[in-house]
Amino acid sequence: MTASAHGPVDVVCLGESMVTFLPTRAGRLADVPSFVRGIGGAESNLACALAACGHRVRWVGRVGADGFGDHLVAAIAAYGVDTAAVVRDPGRPTGVYFRTAADRAGDGHEVVYYRAGSAASAMSPATVPLEAVWSGRVLHVSGITAALSADCLALMRGLTARRDGRPLLSFDVNHRPGLWRDPEGPRVLLDLARGADLVFTGEDEAEEAWGVHGGPEAVRRALPEPATLVVKRGALGAVAFTRGPAGDTVTEVPAPVVDVVAATGAGDAFAAGFLSATLRDLPVRDRLRYGHLWAAAALTVAGDLAEPPSHAQAGRLVGLDDDAWGRLHLGPGWTGQDQEVRTP
Repeated sequence: MTASAHGPVDVVCLGESMVTFLPTRAGRLADVPSFVRGIGGAESNLACALAACGHRVRWVGRVGADGFGDHLVAAIAAYGVDTAAVVRDPGRPTGVYFRTAADRAGDGHEVVYYRAGSAASAMSPATVPLEAVWSGRVLHVSGITAALSADCLALMRGLTARRDGRPLLSFDVNHRPGLWRDPEGPRVLLDLARGADLVFTGEDEAEEAWGVHGGPEAVRRALPEPATLVVKRGALGAVAFTRGPAGDTVTEVPAPVVDVVAATGAGDAFAAGFLSATLRDLPVRDRLRYGHLWAAAALTVAGDLAEPPSHAQAGRLVGLDDDAWGRLHLGPGWTGQDQEVRTP
């Protein structure tokens, strides 16, 4: 990237990135003999995906002054992300985590985090370069950051407070019950979401966190404040509520059929696709379709990050008529091919 640490960019992503260790074969963590190192983190995943498609993106975060921190900064920068605003903390380590090869939804899935006391948990209004944070057309954050520490929560409360002149604030709820020590965590996430302009949440996530039942419309009733609310429904698709002078416009787009390899990172990829189309001022239907396509790219690889479809490939698929879109079937490797529509 040629932008300086405080120069203008399209999107700023703030949050923790970690080194991930992915197993070389299936099985319990106790039985896996070796792992392959990668990178992971909701906000940096989104930053890498957007940068890979040519958007100007900055990642703001903290990592340890250690080898894992070196790897994270170098690997994220290699995607084209501006990392000049990342702070190195000599007193705290970079977070890491291990997971099994089994899909997150499966009974055999295990994830073990080593992130308590990490460098990222020291993010606060005093330690984060706010000039860099506010330098994009969009600021993207997630509820994960709020759960890391009291200082991180204070930072998130400040960022989501409505103020004149701020960039479009994008918030992915990302409810992670295991991270919250405070039983009020779900209520905190709801309060933060109410301060955002664009919110991503899952229908199942809203039910688990806030006890919201009754489908996407019920989620919207619980979250009327954001100008745009995107409710993801897994294999069923996604619904966007966009507020206008006459009230909400509701846009629903089904998801393509996908041969899933692993679900990790799919939500981040969906948000990246939606934001990419938002930056280009595309219609809401197309924004949802881009989200589905980028999520499909993540669903068809084993790691947290996947190569998004090219602009030409994505544009052709997004432009399909409703019948052809409904028959779209995507499997591993589809982003590297001139993918034709397949009927399941």
